[in-house]
Amino acid sequence: MKHAKPLPTYLVQRYQGWKATTYASNESWYRHLGTEGQHPRAMIISCCDSRVHVTSIFGADQGEFFIHRNIANLVPPYQPDGNQHGTSAAVEYAVTALKVAHVVVLGHSQCGGVQGCIDMCEGNAPALESKESFVGRWMDVLRPSYEEVSDIENPAEKARSFEKQAVLVSLENLMTFPFVKERVDSGELSLHGLWHNIAEGGLESFNPASGNFAPL
Repeated sequence: MKHAKPLPTYLVQRYQGWKATTYASNESWYRHLGTEGQHPRAMIISCCDSRVHVTSIFGADQGEFFIHRNIANLVPPYQPDGNQHGTSAAVEYAVTALKVAHVVVLGHSQCGGVQGCIDMCEGNAPALESKESFVGRWMDVLRPSYEEVSDIENPAEKARSFEKQAVLVSLENLMTFPFVKERVDSGELSLHGLWHNIAEGGLESFNPASGNFAPL
């Protein structure tokens, strides 16, 4: 592969620092993980946004979470049509092979993907409308739910509401997967919806009884 280049120096230095400190102090645990395999209790579906650091938010160690990240933390509906579905494959593996007890969908503030969907719905993102736009076609998963927030006039409030709507859409779509529904119905699996305020370090959880997100 002639286009690949050596790793940037700063990343090499960071790796070497990690190996000499964190790894050296926990070598037995890493060797255990490397020989015994993974047994995570939860799957976290979060956004690719570099500001959302799932393991830091929950103080998790290696091996504790099975993490899948994509644009706007979306789960598409169950659709085994022969196309490649990275998110669906991750959900299948977590639920059927790893037998996780929890699937958590984690949305966040200032989500660029969600804002892109708003822009598309309001006719302000012609580039995302192109059939060649991977981001635009991915955001089509969320697009039908725009009507839930279309009447909100304040842009910031609309974005925040739609970010939370993206979490709910993903939770609803998870239940279209037969193997997810089966384990939820049997009580072996629980689904959770969260929204993270990056600037304030806040975390809100969806309460199905009230139909709202509330601070933890």
